[in-house]
Amino acid sequence: MEFYQIEDTTPLRRAIKWVVDIVVVISLAWFVAYGFGTQIKIAGQSMAPLLLGDDVVLMNRLAYDFGSPGRLDVVVFEREDGKSNVKRVIGLPGEVVQITDGFVYIDGRKLEGEQGLDMAVLPGIAENPVTLGEEEYFLLGDNREGSEDSRFVNIGNVKRDQIKGKVWLRLMPLLDIALIE
Repeated sequence: MEFYQIEDTTPLRRAIKWVVDIVVVISLAWFVAYGFGTQIKIAGQSMAPLLLGDDVVLMNRLAYDFGSPGRLDVVVFEREDGKSNVKRVIGLPGEVVQITDGFVYIDGRKLEGEQGLDMAVLPGIAENPVTLGEEEYFLLGDNREGSEDSRFVNIGNVKRDQIKGKVWLRLMPLLDIALIE
C-alpha cells in the first residue's frame, strides 16, 4: 500500500496554516509569561537577606492552582489595601502559631528549618496562640525586626485567595540571578 502526500500549495491554505501557527505561538508565549513571568519589585528590607529592596523577582501564578502553599514557601500576597507583599509561609491552615522568646512554635513545637532567619523578638499578636482557619496562613518576613507581617493586626492571618503566587526566581540584579527556594 502506497501513501501519497498531496502537496498543498494553494495560497489560501498556506495563509491559514501560517495564521494558525502564529496564534498557537502567541498563545503559548502569553501562557508562559502570564503563568511564570509576572515581575514583582521588592520594596523594603523585610525579606533580607534572601531578597533586598529593589530586587526584581518572578512569580509563578499557576503554582497553587493545583496545590496549596507549603511551609517556608516565599509567596506574593495582596493586602487588604490592594498592595502586593512578599513574605514566607510559616503557619498552615488549622495550625496554632505562637512566638515565644523569639522562636516560632507550630502546634507547640519549635519550627525547624529557619536557619539564617532572624528571631522574632517582637511577637505581636502571636504572643498568644493564633489559631489559623481552614483557608488561612501565617506569613513572616525573613528580616523579622523589619517586617510588617501576620504578627500585626493590619495584616493578620492571610486568606488563601489573597495569595497570588509563589516567588521562584530572582531576576534582578543581574549578578544575583538565582532560584528561590
